[in-house]
Parts: sequence; C-alpha cells; structure tokens
Amino acid sequence: MSPPPAPDREIVVEVKNLEKRFGRFQAVAGLSFAVRRGEIFGFLGPNGAGKSTTIRMLCGLLAPTGGNGRVAGFDLAREPERIKTRIGYMSQRFSLYDELTVEENIDFYSGIYCLPKARRLVRKDWVLAMAGLQDHRRTRTAALSGGWKQRLALGCAVLHEPPILFLDEPTSGVDPNSRRQFWDLIYTLSGQGVTVFVTTHYMEESEYCDRLGIIYRGGLIALGTPRELKTGHMPEAVLEIECDRPDDAMRLLERLPAVREAALFGQGLHVVAADPAAAAVAIRAALAAGGCRLVRLERITPTLEDVFVSLIEAHDRAAGAQPEVAR
Repeated sequence: MSPPPAPDREIVVEVKNLEKRFGRFQAVAGLSFAVRRGEIFGFLGPNGAGKSTTIRMLCGLLAPTGGNGRVAGFDLAREPERIKTRIGYMSQRFSLYDELTVEENIDFYSGIYCLPKARRLVRKDWVLAMAGLQDHRRTRTAALSGGWKQRLALGCAVLHEPPILFLDEPTSGVDPNSRRQFWDLIYTLSGQGVTVFVTTHYMEESEYCDRLGIIYRGGLIALGTPRELKTGHMPEAVLEIECDRPDDAMRLLERLPAVREAALFGQGLHVVAADPAAAAVAIRAALAAGGCRLVRLERITPTLEDVFVSLIEAHDRAAGAQPEVAR
C-alpha cells in the first residue's frame, strides 16, 4: 500500500451534516467528513446503510435534503452538473453494453465525455493497457469474465482523466483474485494523484483504504485509518482461541458472564470481553468442563470485523434497536 496523502493536501470532497430523506425514511442522517486529494477513502457498511445514497449525492445524481457539501470545489446543491464534469463514477451494477465489443464500449464513452479525436486514440490505448485487454479489444463484452468487465468499467470511468473517482461496490460478485487485481489498479490511480472514494462491505477491502468511515443506519459511527479503528475504537479486549470442536466451544462460551460475545473466526474463535484476565480463567474452565481441548488462547489486536461488529452492537444497544446483519 502506498503511504496516505499528506495532511496539507487540498480537500477535494467535504460534507457537513449531509442528509437525504425519502418521504419519512431517512437514508442518510447528518454525515460530516472530508477527503484529501490522492486519498483512498472507504465507506464500510452493511447493505442499506446509506453508502450508495451518499455516493449518488456526491456525484450530483441525487439532491440532498439537508446539510451542504462541495466536490471538486463545486456546491452539491447548486452545481451538480459541474461536479459531473470533474468526476468518474462506477456503479455496483455493470454499466457497459454487453452487445458491444471492448473497443466499441471505450469509443462510446469517449464520445459521451466529448474527448477530442486525437485524445480518444491515446486514451483508448491507455485503457486497454491498464485493463490488460489489448488482446480482447474486439471481444464482445458479454464474453468477458466478471473481473475483466470490472477492469473495463473502471477504464471507461477514467477515460476523461477525472481528478476524483467514485466507486460504488466495484468488486461485488467477482472472485478474490480479481478483487486484488482491481485494487492494484486503484493504487496506481491514487499514486497518480486521483482521489478514490469507494464503498464496500468486504472487510478485507477495507484494509486497503487510507482512511475508512463505518456507516450504519445512515450515520457515520466511526472514522479513521484502519489501524486507528482497530486500536482506538473498541474498549473491549479480543481473545483468539484455537481449540477442537469450535462450534461446541462457541455455545459453551456464549453462556459465560465474563464473555460479551463469541464468534467463529476462521478455524477458531474470537471472544470479546471487558476483563480479558477474568475471561481467560472462565474460558479455560468452561472448555475443560465441556471436554473441548484448548490449543491456544491469546489476546490480539482486534480485526476490522471485530471493530465493525462491536460498533454496530454498541450503536444498537444505545438506540434500543435490533442489530442489522451485514451482507
């Protein structure tokens, strides 16, 4: 990962108390944050949290119902059309034309962006090289795999060299290897000074961002670098447990007063506890009594998934609401 942008870089996206209502339903509830030039800024949250609605407002596609903001120096409410000339946007749904070839899709979007004829040829060659599609330029887009389609869609989104790029769930539905290759392209663009704003519900993708906002029920419940979120936003301790029969062990540990939460994690368990020393004693005793052989128990730095679940549960406890499951 490249180093995050310096704090003295200009702010290119800024919103204050941004809101969006659909009738009586509040989809976005008073968001405030700022993004600097060249930064990879991520929104992590479950489906329905307000991520896509926020991006659509930032792209000038949806008018806010409250608050204010600026993107590339233009006002969200008064200058949405000017914003559109300064950004690239890639939606979570594949937005290119399956019946056209790779090359024809690039030509079509070059026309939409009104690129000069000489510039179109240069940018087409760049997109084909960037996406690794030189040998598939005459292939119908429908015949491409999901990963290749996403790379082509990214190329078309940056044909006009926008300084800000909005990606809404860009790797949804593609395999992990394709996701990693896609993020290599994002790093390349960020290294060239492009600001990238990306939404995701994949925990591993969140680690790739310079900074991350966790959004839930329309609100921003945490903001910081992945490291800051893991070290400063979870008051409880996380214990990692390796044992046999982890399913049975989880059911045993969930009943312990010293354990706030127990969940399967990989081949083992993660246990959240306010008092890790007391919890460790209780866990050892419970596993021994239940006939589960303990291999390893140690306190670890929380993962983003641990932090995500903890923050959402704390939010729901404070609001008296039922937890929402991330998908």
